[in-house]
Amino acid sequence: MKITGFDTLHADAGRSFSFLKITTDKAVTGWSEFTGISERNRRTVLDPLIRAMMSGLVGRDPREIERIYSDLMCGIRQSQSGLNHQAIGAIQNALIDISAKALGVPVYQLFGGALRTQIPLYWSHFGGVRMGKNAELYEKPPITTLEEFASHALDVKAAGYGALKTKIHYFDEKGAHSFHPTYGMGPGAPEVNLEPRMLNAIIDQMAALREVAGDDFDLILDINSNFKADGMARIARAMEPYNLRWLEVDFFDAEAMRDVRDRSPVSIGGCEMICTARTYKPFIVNRAIDTPLVDVAWNGLIETIRIANLADVFDMNVSPHNFTGHLCTMMHGHFSAITPNFQVMEFDVDEVPWLGEFFTEPLVIEEGELVLNDKPGWGMDVNEDAVRARPARALESFKPPLA
Repeated sequence: MKITGFDTLHADAGRSFSFLKITTDKAVTGWSEFTGISERNRRTVLDPLIRAMMSGLVGRDPREIERIYSDLMCGIRQSQSGLNHQAIGAIQNALIDISAKALGVPVYQLFGGALRTQIPLYWSHFGGVRMGKNAELYEKPPITTLEEFASHALDVKAAGYGALKTKIHYFDEKGAHSFHPTYGMGPGAPEVNLEPRMLNAIIDQMAALREVAGDDFDLILDINSNFKADGMARIARAMEPYNLRWLEVDFFDAEAMRDVRDRSPVSIGGCEMICTARTYKPFIVNRAIDTPLVDVAWNGLIETIRIANLADVFDMNVSPHNFTGHLCTMMHGHFSAITPNFQVMEFDVDEVPWLGEFFTEPLVIEEGELVLNDKPGWGMDVNEDAVRARPARALESFKPPLA
């Protein structure tokens, strides 16, 4: 079997979704979904990186996954993380899809079989797309007050989910607002100080959610990298009464994260922004974190397994960082199926009504769990006609609904 060609596709579904297609001389096609925090970087930097790497793989056997991975890593030896590794992750995941399809088995069967085929999910980006103009685009009831925000937790429980994750939102006479200074959205950067007003807003937000959701439900607060370490530690201390599943923070410095964890009365989750087991090592070995978050799209499935294995040695359970389309959800689902030290998986419930059209199989969610099928590969392909019918918007007009 030989690789004969490849293509990348970008489609609009409120935000854009990106896919890699690899074709072979045996009529077996591999797919992966690739992601990135920055829309502009994904389409103007990550996409060309993938194409440049793929151009050297035409004619290679796609089943030689580790050999190809090693060769590609040699090519980025001066910078083996970040966008470089995200490109390799996209390629590796499409090659894994080909290998499983060639054998007629689900991806999880390539790695010893599934420990579970029903994957517990938490409702992510809770409330975010229901604020402001995005509510109309996503065809969701708008949220304008703290009371409406907190009451929405009852919808999550009614749908069978046992946990939700929210970012920082605050409310005033003008309505609902999100706080994302390090995403270039609103004031607060570059100093990222924690002001009393914002700390009080965070306390109000989580107190309201806990009161409505009750004590038999998990809450996760994601504050990203919106504060310095001291501000994050102050927030962590303020969260003790609300019994969080974890407080989610983003650091590239294991010592800074360890400082926050040492000062925190609640569990700390993070590391979603980094790639490779080598980069995760200081966070795990130095116990700077309680729940490592891992991303199959950015690391590739095999490297993500290595990260999970490292965490398992230190008695940590991992949680997949999954914030994009249905193919990416299936990729993370297969990882969750084979990982002994799995905790719970992220899932964005609120999406535009037409997102499912981009895929050849429906995403099956039952009582807050992803139900994996036994079809070969990832269990679904990309519907090219539907994707090409909704091309991604021009970057000049793009304003992301989610951060």
